Amino acid sequence: MPEPVHIAAIDAGSNAVRLSVARAYSALDIETLHDERYSLRLGESVFLRHRFSEKLFKKGVKAFRHFKETMDEFGVTKYRAVATSASREARNRDAFIRTIRQKSGISLEVISATEESRLGREAVFAALGPEAPPRCIVDLGGGSLEISILRDRAIEQSAHLGVGTVRLMTTLKLPGVIHPSQAELVRKYVRALLESKLPNRPNLGEQIAVALGGNAETLAGIAPGPREHGLPMLQLSLLRDRLPDILKRSVRERMKTYAVRRDRADVMGIAAITLITLGRYLNVRCLAIPAVGLREGILQEIAHDAFSRKEPHRYNAAARQIIASTRSFARRLEYDQAHAEHVRELSILLFDRLQPAHHLPPQSRVLLEAAALLHDIGHTVSHHGHHKHGEYLALNGDIPGLAGRDRAVVAALVRYHNRKSEPAGHHVAYSSLSNVDKRVTRRLASILRIAEGLDHSHRQRVTNIHASFQRGAVGLQIKARGDAAEDLRDASRSADLFEKEFHVRLFFRQIDA
Repeated sequence: MPEPVHIAAIDAGSNAVRLSVARAYSALDIETLHDERYSLRLGESVFLRHRFSEKLFKKGVKAFRHFKETMDEFGVTKYRAVATSASREARNRDAFIRTIRQKSGISLEVISATEESRLGREAVFAALGPEAPPRCIVDLGGGSLEISILRDRAIEQSAHLGVGTVRLMTTLKLPGVIHPSQAELVRKYVRALLESKLPNRPNLGEQIAVALGGNAETLAGIAPGPREHGLPMLQLSLLRDRLPDILKRSVRERMKTYAVRRDRADVMGIAAITLITLGRYLNVRCLAIPAVGLREGILQEIAHDAFSRKEPHRYNAAARQIIASTRSFARRLEYDQAHAEHVRELSILLFDRLQPAHHLPPQSRVLLEAAALLHDIGHTVSHHGHHKHGEYLALNGDIPGLAGRDRAVVAALVRYHNRKSEPAGHHVAYSSLSNVDKRVTRRLASILRIAEGLDHSHRQRVTNIHASFQRGAVGLQIKARGDAAEDLRDASRSADLFEKEFHVRLFFRQIDA
């Protein structure tokens, strides 16, 4: 098993700069160790003068030096630091990035609005899981409002609106109490941009809409709705009722009343107007608040990359002989060649796609292939109990190059290729293995079962597989010719051993081939 890695994400937003440090045990298991926030307000000078001030350069160096020291204390080996809306617009951003790198050692990357939105979506998908696909994701930051209208997790419409809270506060000069005429001006700005950027007005109704950003999280505490899908909710009608009380207060009064920082208190009224206006436009009553965002999306991608195989599998001569001998042996037993070969292909696809989660040794891949070729050979003896007959034939057949521990693993996999038999200590092949090899066998068997289920119809409909990793869940996107619902149902039922071994939920979705 690989050692856990310490990773970090830095989000240099228009309002604040945030650091998250985490320990990744796999692409699925990421444990947050430390979160930190520095109120840098990159957008304050940019949205008026289009440049970072000299004062901000100095504050930025101080913040990033501190973040670098924190990362070093935690032993961070992989990180990504990104800057968003304000940095995209600053004319002297290159000098700022160069200074940060020279003075702190941190490489800061200015990302596009599209990349920012993508990372946020990935964090939301992981937080909500497969049972609650969002129809809409909105990310209200200091510089912009990003909107993604989704269908089956694919973008149907998207919009980038320059109505971030710091931008509006700065350009409209709204640092404290907001009078009704000023509130109406903000509403008109937001509404006009919504109509221009989302002319095909979505009517979301009761579908799941998600809001990202610190302002949405703060407002959900002021106007909470009943929890849904295990998430806090921001009830927009209640926020509308409480809006006058927010707007009439000074920044200091908001800090005291709502227990928020100054740099949240001065923009929360603008944020409330923006989200209420957005809710009316999209016909949304409540916004789910998963409390994730850009940094969580970055951490997921770093973890996936850290635990993914960088080199393709290359079989040596011994491994190639095992496959050749296995295929020859299966052919002599008149196996269903089309089905067996397809299950073999699906098995190695799953092995490769799921590698960031299973961490199985590379040499175990050839044993999975051999078992896939042999999984149905027991039918030669009898259809009844064919998994047991297959185990016996695999243990005792003439398969040059397959011996000792490798043969026992393959034979055990043949026995456990479907749900008729669970790994048990009294089974001949499994009982001869060490505890480490038993664990490898269970994990390989969990993959083989899914592969066999994906060709349950023996019609070779599935053509490709892609995997996505979320905390507590793995998604398999299945490309198939025609309707593969029968195969996906069987694969889903066959995922029980995988879910037990990896302590995750597995979900399947067919996409067009």
